[in-house]
Amino acid sequence: MVEGVEVEIARIGARGDGVAMRDGEAVYVPFGLPGERWRLEGDAGAMRVVDGPARAEPVCRHFLRCGGCVAQHMPDDVYREWKRGLVVEAFRHRGIEADVAPVVVVAAGSRRRAVLGVVRRGGEVTLGFREEGQHKLVDLAECPVLDPAIVAAFPGLRTLARRVLKEGETGRLVVTRLDHGLDVSLDAERRDFSADERAELARQAREMGLLRLIVGREPIASAGPATVTIGGVAIAVEPSIFLQAVPEAERTIADLCVSALPKRTKTVVDLFSGVGTLTFPLARRAQVTAFDSDKRAIAALSNAVRHAQGLKPVTARVRDLFREPLSARELQGFDAAVFDPPRAGAADQAERLAASKVPVVIAVSCNPATLARDARTLIDGGYTMGQVTPVDQFLYSAHVEAVAVFRR
Repeated sequence: MVEGVEVEIARIGARGDGVAMRDGEAVYVPFGLPGERWRLEGDAGAMRVVDGPARAEPVCRHFLRCGGCVAQHMPDDVYREWKRGLVVEAFRHRGIEADVAPVVVVAAGSRRRAVLGVVRRGGEVTLGFREEGQHKLVDLAECPVLDPAIVAAFPGLRTLARRVLKEGETGRLVVTRLDHGLDVSLDAERRDFSADERAELARQAREMGLLRLIVGREPIASAGPATVTIGGVAIAVEPSIFLQAVPEAERTIADLCVSALPKRTKTVVDLFSGVGTLTFPLARRAQVTAFDSDKRAIAALSNAVRHAQGLKPVTARVRDLFREPLSARELQGFDAAVFDPPRAGAADQAERLAASKVPVVIAVSCNPATLARDARTLIDGGYTMGQVTPVDQFLYSAHVEAVAVFRR
């Protein structure tokens, strides 16, 4: 980078950096926005010297330090177009000109799960997310993304961690808001607790009003049923089990999937079902067969089915779809297939779907790159892709969910 050179930001990159062009090469400017001019200051970084379009005022004091957010400085229209553009560009990279709808953005303070780092030094506990590009934790006093109940628990969580962690020890706190309170798991070096230590931790959990406390996989306290309601069905869930990040986004994704079903749909296969995020909304319309590799998730789904009302028949089976995807033959007879894999996507399962005769395939993904890869497979197999809908349940981050519908 040459000192003293000014560049103009042309666009925002996939990670949220401003991108300028100089001598035919891309120059990445952290937190740069389109239309701004920046003066390059050597390898130490860059400094904006000419005002461009108005910036948004960050909504959190930790912005620019905390690595959880990269986009609080973006005006709303810029932010929405950037998030939509992440999906557009992922498909374009695969040679697909996708019809991408405007992004659906969830409300602030709606994320129900946080995975927080903790470290004890000098008797004090630091709790938070990593600094941008660093291993150091930012000690959080607030977070506009998380459910307020989680933020309000920060002081008590520090106290719990102080009781568990040894000097210099680090750990991880997984905090999830369920139907009736907070579910907390503290992962740290395994240790045996004395009766008095367990009693003290349980007392602290009661004072905080926690629904459940697990420390190093050891149950410490429970104050009632640990359930999450999805599609009108209460599901008893194990600690730290996967759930969609935001209930509002979960409902939006489910609505998109259900609305894509043909009117006469009788049978649906739900691949990578988890605890039933899409299974239960789909089962209001059709018979569903659900598959997932997580035995705990399938057990939770199956148990919930026994107590649910108003559903079509639901069958849940344990199966590792990465190692053993459903074959085209096994997919015969289903009127629709839904797949919602982890970030790695479902390359092998997409190939089997592409070779099948399932009339409608609905893909849900938190990674536009692997979604586009799997979409390419389905399109090459004869499917036509309809509209793709981005759902922004990862506010201010460089991640976005998306739903795509394919028909034969």
